Order: sequence, then C-alpha cells, then structure tokens
Amino acid sequence: MDANQEKSIDKEWEKLLDQLGVMVGKRPADLNAVLFLIGVQELGTGPKRFSKEAKQDLMHIAVCRVLSLSGYYSLEGYDQDNWPQWKLDKPIPHGDLLSQENFLKHHVIHYFETLFV
Repeated sequence: MDANQEKSIDKEWEKLLDQLGVMVGKRPADLNAVLFLIGVQELGTGPKRFSKEAKQDLMHIAVCRVLSLSGYYSLEGYDQDNWPQWKLDKPIPHGDLLSQENFLKHHVIHYFETLFV
C-alpha cells in the first residue's frame, strides 16, 4: 500500500469514526472499539454487558464478518448460544502491524459502505 492509499484510508477512517460518533453518541476511540460495535451488531442481541472474553469473541466475529466481504471467511452457521461460526477460506495476507491495521480499516470502511448503500 502506497502513501496515497494510506492517506485515503486515514481520511475515510476519520470520517467513519465521526459518523459512528453521531450514530452511537460517542466517537469510537480506535479500531478495536469499532470492531466491538460491529461484533455486537452482527451478534444481534443488542447492547448489554459482556465479559472480557465475550468482548474478544465479538471482535473476532467482526473481523470475520468484514473480511468475509472479500472472501477470506464464510459463515458456517451458529453455535448453541446462537453465536456465528466462521470458516477461513483463504489465507489473510501477512504484513507489519501498520499494514495489517490498514487492511482491517479498509475492510471495516467497506463493511459500513455496504450497510448504508
């Protein structure tokens, strides 16, 4: 990813954080907070208190869901607690921390674009 693509993602990311702030009443602090929101949305049980482990599981659901838009994961079904179960369909590209974060941000932006079209 070149510098122009990174700047474009950063600009779109800040715009998304502002939009989410208006929607949920508080601007998410970082990527993890946005992933948590997506996980809660995808679980579909509405807002409630989650344990630390459940919060990690929600963020995993979010990562799988946003990456499913590019064919990295597919939904296999739901477990006994009605939590979505995902299957890895193709390897996720390796990279340094910044490139992985930008990769996820790009997919999160795309996820929200598909919701509001």
